[in-house]
Amino acid sequence: MIDFAVNGTLMRGLELNGNLQKVGAVFVREDITAPIYRLWSIADRHPAMLRVSQDGAAIALEIWSITPAALGEVLLSEPAGLCIGKIILANGEEVLGVLGEPFLCEGQKEITSYGGWRAYTK
Repeated sequence: MIDFAVNGTLMRGLELNGNLQKVGAVFVREDITAPIYRLWSIADRHPAMLRVSQDGAAIALEIWSITPAALGEVLLSEPAGLCIGKIILANGEEVLGVLGEPFLCEGQKEITSYGGWRAYTK
């Protein structure tokens, strides 16, 4: 099992959370990133988080425990332009998680100031 960070519609109670549940992923905890990320709303359907070299912020996310095979299955069901990368948490721990490709954020609404997808969609 590996720790997997999600920052959008895969979170508990949201639209794609069933994708984690159907592969047997287990919720571990809520957490936040190190303050080195920015967040965009992609057509108000899902977020995309990017690591930046300046003006970053901490972004709320969830940590799930998942098998490597299940992680691949979940990634294949994610919207185009989202990928898996290393995410640095506020405590310095590195975990795999969902990131956006830079092209996906072009012309989209930046929502970093909300601190996370759940806060933006409330």
